[in-house]
Amino acid sequence: VILFIVLFLLNLMMSHWLQISLFLPPQLLFHLFKSKINTTYIIPYPRPAIVTQPVDIHYNFCKLKPLSPEETLEEQLLLESIAWPETPSLPSPLFMNSSSDPAHSTFTILPRKREGQWQIGDNLEALIKIYDFMGRPKKYGGDVLLAQLHNPTLGAGVAGQVVDHLNGSYSAVFSLLWEGSAQVTLVHPSEAVTELRRVNIEEPDRIYFKSQFRSSLLTRTTTCNVCLRPTQPVCNYTDLRTGEPWFCYKPENMSCDTRISNYNGGYKESLTTMEKLFQSSSVESKPSGYYYQDVWRALGGTTVHQFNTSSAITRCLKGKLVHMYGDSTMRQWFEYLNAALPVGPLMALDYANNIFVMFRAHGPPLRTVSVPSMELHYIANELDNVLGGSNTVVVFGIWAHFDTFPIGFYIRRLMSIRSAVVRLLSRAPDTVVVIRTGNPKPYTILGAFVNSDWYTFQRLKALKAIFKGLNVHLVDAWEMVLAHHLPHSMHPQPSIIKNMINVFLSYICPPKGGFTSWADFLILGLKAFSG
Repeated sequence: VILFIVLFLLNLMMSHWLQISLFLPPQLLFHLFKSKINTTYIIPYPRPAIVTQPVDIHYNFCKLKPLSPEETLEEQLLLESIAWPETPSLPSPLFMNSSSDPAHSTFTILPRKREGQWQIGDNLEALIKIYDFMGRPKKYGGDVLLAQLHNPTLGAGVAGQVVDHLNGSYSAVFSLLWEGSAQVTLVHPSEAVTELRRVNIEEPDRIYFKSQFRSSLLTRTTTCNVCLRPTQPVCNYTDLRTGEPWFCYKPENMSCDTRISNYNGGYKESLTTMEKLFQSSSVESKPSGYYYQDVWRALGGTTVHQFNTSSAITRCLKGKLVHMYGDSTMRQWFEYLNAALPVGPLMALDYANNIFVMFRAHGPPLRTVSVPSMELHYIANELDNVLGGSNTVVVFGIWAHFDTFPIGFYIRRLMSIRSAVVRLLSRAPDTVVVIRTGNPKPYTILGAFVNSDWYTFQRLKALKAIFKGLNVHLVDAWEMVLAHHLPHSMHPQPSIIKNMINVFLSYICPPKGGFTSWADFLILGLKAFSG
């Protein structure tokens, strides 16, 4: 058995991926490890052409929804609870000497806490020490790391947990369930987090949108955003019911009422020389679930049933009204269910079994092709129109289009949705409400500044905190993608989507029996090991 840990750094200064594999051959299963670097791989990775623009320091132009005193306090406490460790300010010009370097970084497998041999179900803890390019130990935390334990042969995987000790060292904790390989991925050095914070403060409009206006034979197009620089008159399209803000520059000699469509405008590159960084509290160690034989099994929650056939899905959804809201990652679910039901463009009907499934995209911001302005609906408003009841299911996922904006904008959107969920459950408490979280994505330069996993992870923590205590169910897409051996993707591959749908349907149609505890989990692991 070979257990290896890979430190993987997106180091954009050197125009390539730098990967270090550390092979740790044990004398017995999962013990007597050697912390020695055996092999270093340098894999060429070409840099895309990037056109930079000077940074406009006048960035206080985001008009966010006002909060009540109670909401203001909640937001403050929430931001404190999800706060990322402080990261260093960056010098100009930037030198990489003080940035995290995987070639110098080390790790040590800590001894088993109890005497004796490693057992299935134990926690393996690796101590990672980060060094800079000069070989000096880092004295602060804030690096972005992800941890995974995989065995593709068994179709097995589980997400590890990373603890930041705030002094340049980290613990990666894995549950030992089978023979396999562990990975620790350094997504961003702490210095890169400084830059990610900067662009979200100074350039929240780097993703921009367009609207088309038409009056008689006259057609004009203007820029729209929630963060719109005050350089010319604007049209205010703030939603009257939710208070969610949205603005467009007013078209010359035309009324604001003539807007007919909204679509994605593009990406305004505003990187500084800090771009080089991308070319170059206690965490509970128990995961939310794991894969075995490519099947996701949840821990500490609803047992996951396997809906492997169209007839099984139909039986579960018989007599149900399923309302789906969100972005394209939620539409993936809708399209999956359409394989089992008669198909409509945004609606699926099965008259024989009295099944109704519909999907509607969430309101702006929404990076998509042209959409009629009248079709832009906010989730909170839609939920207020749902009667609810035991035959009603509501599921939503809202995350991918919010990463480039201040997190306060996302928090306010979630608060609006939460209020609508509370109203729905008050009038119909037996309504099933499910939330799909965000998930890790592949690593690209542009992706880091638009949908960085650091952005997504911060918003994931905010979502969990805001809906904590409500009678809602989470499909933890973050861990379900992280734990799987397939490459990360904004839109996960079909086998992962199938498992997400199984979790979703299991909330609607809870199965009898199954694995619900760590005891069941360990029994399965022992069977896998002995087999």
